[in-house]
Amino acid sequence: MGSTQTEKTIIGWAARDSSGVLSPYEYTLRNTGPEDVYIKVICCGVCHTDIHQVKNDLGMSHYPMVPGHEVVGEVVEVGSQVTKFKVGDIVGAGCIVGSCRNCNPCKSDNEQYCNRKIWSYNDVYTDKKPTQGGFAEAMVVDQKFVVHIPEGMVPEQAAPLLCAGVTVYSPLNHFGLTQSGLKGAILGLGGVGHMGVKIAKAMGHHVTVVSSSDKKREEALDHLGADNYLVSSDAEKMQENFDSFDYIIDTIPVFHPLEPYLSLLKLDGKLILMGVINTPLQFVTPMVMLGRKSITGSFIGSMKETEEMLEFCKEKNLTSTIEIVKMDYVNKALERLEKNDVRYRFVVDVAGSKLDGQ
Repeated sequence: MGSTQTEKTIIGWAARDSSGVLSPYEYTLRNTGPEDVYIKVICCGVCHTDIHQVKNDLGMSHYPMVPGHEVVGEVVEVGSQVTKFKVGDIVGAGCIVGSCRNCNPCKSDNEQYCNRKIWSYNDVYTDKKPTQGGFAEAMVVDQKFVVHIPEGMVPEQAAPLLCAGVTVYSPLNHFGLTQSGLKGAILGLGGVGHMGVKIAKAMGHHVTVVSSSDKKREEALDHLGADNYLVSSDAEKMQENFDSFDYIIDTIPVFHPLEPYLSLLKLDGKLILMGVINTPLQFVTPMVMLGRKSITGSFIGSMKETEEMLEFCKEKNLTSTIEIVKMDYVNKALERLEKNDVRYRFVVDVAGSKLDGQ
């Protein structure tokens, strides 16, 4: 696998243009620096953000691009100053692989809000080379942005927790919404939404899934353990749930009106936005003013929260609901994900795939 003195040539699957089609791509990783961990990738989750990036939906994509930011792998090499990890450890890496370390967010364990954070892919690292993600044989990551996967947790189950899991855990933790007895709603039952149901239930909350149709009712209630299911187009049922919820986690990644959901919040209730949307959302101000309600957002979570979330999931025996695929299926997986045709997260078996495409 190389040494700390040599660059490593590896294969990943990259998009070359905004078609978003991935195919084998050979590139080099940087030398393993003093605080770096060289990780052989075992598996990587597929997130809706990967679609936005490979298709340049946000207008900021650079190619060739190897996506993937829910990475679980085995440590095969460590730098001379690495203290947290050793060869053989099973570890995870998420959306961020660098930050300035000096700003207020960084100093307060909120490095995900650093204005100089470095994304795990579609960015430029401190060595001026492009960052590439986890749809590849290996990654080199600074130890600060790597976490231990708890012993006994299956790598494929852990991968989606590194984005979908912590994305839900972080706002509940930050906004003081962890005590039992709260009443919450989850909008959208995809990768993030299904983890929202599981984590909120494990915290002792009464959880309602809100969806645009009835097709996921059985899944939400019988398989994920939600307490209630609400179809947003059912005006009578929506009215029955008026002024009901302490919080709403909105995971919908496409344009949608906010007013119907704001009306469901109690006094001081919070609508927490998590879906990445490239068009403006709209609401009328009295919907917020008359209940002292908050519309806020949250972005993944800190490294500290990621570690806490993994331990929480281990303690509560929480797992993500996944469909494991090989890399040669990844383009089909992206197509299906765009159509919301997955329960509820694809995970690519990278180590078990032939990455050269042969």
